Amino acid sequence: MMNKAPSYRAAYQGIDGAYSQEAIFRYFSEKVPTCGCANFEDVVAKVESGEAEFGFMPAENSIAGTIVQTYDLLLESTLSIIGEFYLPIHHNLMILPETNLDKVEIVYSHPQALAQCAQSIRRFGLRPEAAWDTAGSAKKLREEALHNAAAIAGKQAAESYKLKCVASNLEDLDHNTTRFFILGKQAAKPGPQNKTSILFTTRHAPGELLAALKEFSDRKINLTKIESRPDRRHPWHYIFYLDVEGYLEDSPLEAAMFQLLKRARMVKILGSYPRGDQNGGE
Repeated sequence: MMNKAPSYRAAYQGIDGAYSQEAIFRYFSEKVPTCGCANFEDVVAKVESGEAEFGFMPAENSIAGTIVQTYDLLLESTLSIIGEFYLPIHHNLMILPETNLDKVEIVYSHPQALAQCAQSIRRFGLRPEAAWDTAGSAKKLREEALHNAAAIAGKQAAESYKLKCVASNLEDLDHNTTRFFILGKQAAKPGPQNKTSILFTTRHAPGELLAALKEFSDRKINLTKIESRPDRRHPWHYIFYLDVEGYLEDSPLEAAMFQLLKRARMVKILGSYPRGDQNGGE
């Protein structure tokens, strides 16, 4: 019996115009069929059920740090990271086309976006009001016909809800970038440059973490990320998330992983995949 073709090419958390949807369009370079989901759990479920071929999940932001919910879900999911994409985040101030900017008093957006544009918001003399997300703020302007308000969101949101951008690049820091994981059911093939993401736990004994990491340093394998998170299943135990350079089947990394499997209490390979362009194509 043939497998049913996925209904959507990619699933993401949010609504039309979300930065995650923009990442999908930038990654595939075309208007692919997408599915907006209410939460991250739904994104994973869409891909696991076969309704979507890929899931796009934000993993970390260059300013705000790790999106911990993504990593917590990867611990439980059977999906693999098959790629990564870096999306430069450029916030835009948008209003209804017939609105006079001088009459605008309030600006809506996600709390993180408001914080990232604090200086610009003060410069425009606007009162920030937190909303569920950036694209949702743009949708709110359109649906409620708010002529005394603006929204901060991406250009994709302005196009989706037919709003007028009156200022761009509102972010206070110009290196605001979000790294997305592309999730799928099948392992990725290697590219010219690769990265492998793993998680593991160590025994509670002196030097165990150092010994585990030494398996990589002894083989000249570069670590690009290391972070610890509480193990929700075992209080006061911690899980270490690691990104290393190289593909899983490369001899040095294969050897390091073999030794780690013997030493650690638990190891899970989240994915081995081509490394993304940190400039996001800009």
